[in-house]
Amino acid sequence: MSRWMSLGLWAVFLMHVVVVCVAADSYVAHASYDGQPAAKFQGPSGSGDEIPGLSFRVFVDRGMEGAVGGLLDQAQADAALRTVIETFSYLNQHRHTYPRFDEAVSKGLLDRVIIQPSVHNHEGKAFPFLVVRTVDPGRVRVLISALSMREGRYLGEPEQFAPVLAREFQWVVSKAETGRKPKTGSLERDLRHAPIRTDKEIRALSGEERVRLLQQLFETYLRTVDDQQSLDGQSYYEIGSTILVPPSQPDSATKFYDIRVREALQKIVREPVFLERTPLAVTSLLNGNIWNVAFVRVDQRDWATRTRVQPADKAVMVGVAGRSVQPAVILINLHRTAVPDDPFYTDTKDLLMGALSTDQLAAVITKEIQQNIVEKSQTGHVAQDALTAPK
Repeated sequence: MSRWMSLGLWAVFLMHVVVVCVAADSYVAHASYDGQPAAKFQGPSGSGDEIPGLSFRVFVDRGMEGAVGGLLDQAQADAALRTVIETFSYLNQHRHTYPRFDEAVSKGLLDRVIIQPSVHNHEGKAFPFLVVRTVDPGRVRVLISALSMREGRYLGEPEQFAPVLAREFQWVVSKAETGRKPKTGSLERDLRHAPIRTDKEIRALSGEERVRLLQQLFETYLRTVDDQQSLDGQSYYEIGSTILVPPSQPDSATKFYDIRVREALQKIVREPVFLERTPLAVTSLLNGNIWNVAFVRVDQRDWATRTRVQPADKAVMVGVAGRSVQPAVILINLHRTAVPDDPFYTDTKDLLMGALSTDQLAAVITKEIQQNIVEKSQTGHVAQDALTAPK
């Protein structure tokens, strides 16, 4: 009898373990952007649907009666699933057009995609998408709102939905690869070990060697976020338009423009045309002169960009050889447009600074540095520029 009781208890224990494991998987899958658990709901069942040529699968969570997101009927679920699969197939066929999607797929960052009636974070706010971490480091899941797809008229329109979905992959890459690191602007600068080079050495490097050097500077002292945190809680612009995307988290705009600036800086140091036409911009980025290139929001000033340089009496020593530099900051005012007097006016096509493409942003940064860094290092515009610091 004791043997049968032991077996029975063992079976009950095993069933409990299975239930706990299943619940744990559903719980972790729906963590919010900051890693906190989102509202609980019924997880998707089944093995998911395949997407030709891609390793991850698409799952449908039809929801529950009375839940916040409601319940998807079969027709709605089928339409959303078919659209999502066709959209991913389209993105896969045009990966060269969508570099963030290509990067995420190439690195295997996406664990699965889950379609829900609507998507909410842990605060109950609704979003068209949500990227959530899993227990597997470096892997994330994408939650897609069927309601947002329907309201945006994307059902049955994969080519229209493709660029909208592709934008979310900046967060897939960011969430998977950055983990929960502190903000870039709060890190201590390692000035002594910054691998800066002389202008002559910089010109002799290949484009890829200059990119690798830039990456090392990101790790030592070069920053690409606003120290004043003026983008916290702000929306960010669709590229090429005045459409604002509401932030899903307080630092959404900060992360978005951090990625954009780094892409532009890499383009500047890699492409030979910049070294040929704006050599001072390339060398200044790699020789220790520039400490920060960042988007900001300064409502009380109408300038599109601003270079700030510390005066000579506040120069610091950078690098093992102890190069004396006057730290410079390049600021880009998020919601302003260029004026005819700006050297980059024709490059921006009357777009807001925050809506520029990577190519346009690279042109703006190089011309701002080329035109202003020497002038301001000689005069030290710190006192006057302090009046326009982000509040």
